Amino acid sequence: MNSTIERVIDDLSTVIFGKQQQIKLALACLFSQGHLLIEDLPGMGKTTLSHALAAVLGLSYQRIQFTSDLLPSDILGTNIFDAKEHTFSFHQGPVFSQVVLADEINRAGPKTQSALLEAMEEKQVTVDSVKHALPSPFFVIATQNPVNQSGTYPLPESQLDRFFMRISLGFPDKQAEKNLILGLNNRNYDDLPVRITTEQLSIIQTEITQVTLSNAVVDYILELVAFTRQDKHFVNPLSPRASIALSRAAKAWAYIEGRNFVLPEDVQAVFASVTDHRLGLNKDDSAYALKHVPVSL
Repeated sequence: MNSTIERVIDDLSTVIFGKQQQIKLALACLFSQGHLLIEDLPGMGKTTLSHALAAVLGLSYQRIQFTSDLLPSDILGTNIFDAKEHTFSFHQGPVFSQVVLADEINRAGPKTQSALLEAMEEKQVTVDSVKHALPSPFFVIATQNPVNQSGTYPLPESQLDRFFMRISLGFPDKQAEKNLILGLNNRNYDDLPVRITTEQLSIIQTEITQVTLSNAVVDYILELVAFTRQDKHFVNPLSPRASIALSRAAKAWAYIEGRNFVLPEDVQAVFASVTDHRLGLNKDDSAYALKHVPVSL
């Protein structure tokens, strides 16, 4: 594993105990220039992970609490009239940050959800026909409560597809939870050292695009995607956007593991996180696909 990335994972593991797999997936998502959706019960460490991730990468951070009365302008910003200058000036909203935590995104109405998702896709904000570029890097971590909880507006499939990955932290093991109760985790994010600068992050993102993806691995990805389109088990088969995301995520995983080429195991490591939210709510779908498509390279 790349030594710098290993130190980042070790630092984040002092904040989120026993979740190295999820930490690596979050990094793979960032390195792939995608956006991350975390779906879990309240109090599982979603906000903690996003804040700590911004800290170790030295990125600016903003948290937006989504509520039913949140308006698009509360996120994007608005033009305010200056009576002295007799002109309108644009006041940036909290989305103008390198890491944006959209907390409980499914508690806001569809119009507000769409405003954030448009910014994610376009990397810019349009207010009164004027375009405003978002900072680079721009990484959105959205958290979502289970859809069976009250006061939620589920994201439609077309908008879920905009998220590069979806992960779930899940309950900690007994020892990790005991350490949390004893207060042994590092909750002071300012104490976390900056391990990767913005310039280094840009280099990493470029290097990941150069990771070798052999024809055999591409064919394996295509077999997995085609299987979801042919088997009636899948209500929402994977789109070409999903197959591209799967290849990019596999490259990022291989890079994190210290390799400049992708193995089938890299595809398998990221498959569930890239595809579960695209296939639907059945968490067994991705495991079903991997089980029925043999690795024959």
